Amino acid sequence: MRSIFLRFCILVLANLAIANTVMAGPREDIRATISNQLAAFSKDDFDTAFEFASPQIQGLFQSSDNFGRMVRQGYPMVWRSQDVRFLELSQKSGGFDQVVRMKDPTGTVHFLRYAMQLVNGEWRINGVEVLKASDFSA
Repeated sequence: MRSIFLRFCILVLANLAIANTVMAGPREDIRATISNQLAAFSKDDFDTAFEFASPQIQGLFQSSDNFGRMVRQGYPMVWRSQDVRFLELSQKSGGFDQVVRMKDPTGTVHFLRYAMQLVNGEWRINGVEVLKASDFSA
C-alpha cells in the first residue's frame, strides 16, 4: 500500500512539473508582449505598440495613429500604466487570457483582461477588457 501511494505521489509531481514547463513558455512570452507594448505606450511610440496587436486589431484600426488615439482616449490606464502586475493566466480556445493589475497616473487601480493570440509563433494582443471589481478578485 505504501509503494502504491509513493508511486501516485511521484506521478502527480511529474505531471505538475510537466504542466509548469508547458505554461512557463507562453506565460513569459505573453508577459513580454504586454510589457513591450506598455513600454512603447509610455514613450508615445504607437508604431511599435501597434506591432504587438493581432492582425484583427490592426485591421480594425488600420493605422498606428488611429490605434494610438483609441488607446489615449479609451484606455488611459494602459497608455500611462504604473505598477503593472501580472495575475491570472488562463488558457482558452485559440489562445490565453492574461489578467493584469495596473495603476493609472492618479493611483487608481484597474484590472484588465488581455486576450492573447499566437500569430506566426509570436504572441499578439487580440483585445483588452477592463474588468469591474466584481468580475475579478485579486
